[in-house]
Amino acid sequence: MDEATHERIRNTIARVPKGHVASYGDIAALAGAPSPRIVGWVLKEDGGDLPWHRIVRNDGTVAKPQQFDLLRDEGLQIPGNRIDMERYRWDPEA
Repeated sequence: MDEATHERIRNTIARVPKGHVASYGDIAALAGAPSPRIVGWVLKEDGGDLPWHRIVRNDGTVAKPQQFDLLRDEGLQIPGNRIDMERYRWDPEA
């Protein structure tokens, strides 16, 4: 992956506001990345300073269980083990 794509992904993740989530696919599409997997790679290798906990799978499940606690601290109501994507998905156009 080239450095420009890497930075676009990081910048897009940084824009996801408190109280919202985005899927790996959402971030890839917005950043012009070829695959959602690349978003996961960027988070793993260079995402410690980003709101990584706001990036979830398209079905509302998470990669790390502690994401639920962090998201609940931001006000998301998550009764089970799945985030309501219709309710909390970030709309960058709004």
